[in-house]
Amino acid sequence: MSAIAEAAPAKLNLYLHVVGRRDDGYHELDSLVAFADVADRVTVQPGVARIALRGVDLPPVGPRLAISGPFGPALMGENPAHNLVIRAAHALAARLGREADAMIALEKVLPVASGIGGGSADAAATLRALARLWDVPVTDQRVYEVAASLGADVPVCVAGRSCYFGGVGEVLEEAPALPETHAVLVNPGVPVPTPAVFKARKGAFKSVFSAPARFTEAPADAAALAALLKERRNDLTEPALTVAPVIADALAALEGTDGCLLARLSGSGATCFGLYADAEAAAAAARSIQAAQPRWWAKAARLLPTPTDAPPLPKGLVAPSAVTTAPAPPVPFPDTGGWGVG
Repeated sequence: MSAIAEAAPAKLNLYLHVVGRRDDGYHELDSLVAFADVADRVTVQPGVARIALRGVDLPPVGPRLAISGPFGPALMGENPAHNLVIRAAHALAARLGREADAMIALEKVLPVASGIGGGSADAAATLRALARLWDVPVTDQRVYEVAASLGADVPVCVAGRSCYFGGVGEVLEEAPALPETHAVLVNPGVPVPTPAVFKARKGAFKSVFSAPARFTEAPADAAALAALLKERRNDLTEPALTVAPVIADALAALEGTDGCLLARLSGSGATCFGLYADAEAAAAAARSIQAAQPRWWAKAARLLPTPTDAPPLPKGLVAPSAVTTAPAPPVPFPDTGGWGVG
């Protein structure tokens, strides 16, 4: 079989409300998620299942990962066993009862630890690509069960389309169709770990929660969408600002551009986004921000529409817990060949 490629698009939380906290410490969320057409790219192809050396049948080499792209070097300091792409490959193989034999290439275009689901999107793209490689329907419930075990954002990134996101990531529900909307994504170059943001608001989240804020009617245009979103918020903005104050500068930069309908933090940050009615306004805004802040990452994008033939969203996923969360592979990396920046 030839190589199989999957895009890993940036995930945007158009709004994000923290609505509760479970006894195990996980926070329950309500969010409208959309995806933009700027993306990482994951490519998989068959690997060597087992090899014989001097008459001895050796264990499989396991998934090999090669990394390229402008943000590839940021992953090189990580323990490969903690990389979500590697964990996704091991977890799906284990769930399917097969060897995790695959060659995986990741082109890293999205910033790392940036609130737009980069690692989760990469894991989701890996699950979709490996499912195709291993002749499993991408909509197979087992694919989504593995996704839920990898992290809160992974199931919605497997779906890869606009929807409401609830629970701790395991509840996906249909959302109204979004209008043609353009965006500018801005990251000020500061990684923001999600646990640090939740820790910054740990006290408040114990007793003060937001209400779910879903709407049912499809907005007529980008301006109507922005008006609805202004009635909602991202509850993680305030704590994220204490972790990375430069987020305020990114929001101000977006708000200062012509045609910006709404500026908001995505997820736990530090990536912010602005919404625009047309591609020209978004492109001009991205150019002006990049010129003023050449060390920042600024990209114009378009929100991806939901395909008319999109499959149903999964039902009945189990929320992650200490029992269901996929562990790191038992050894740091079965074979380090191919791990690196290509």
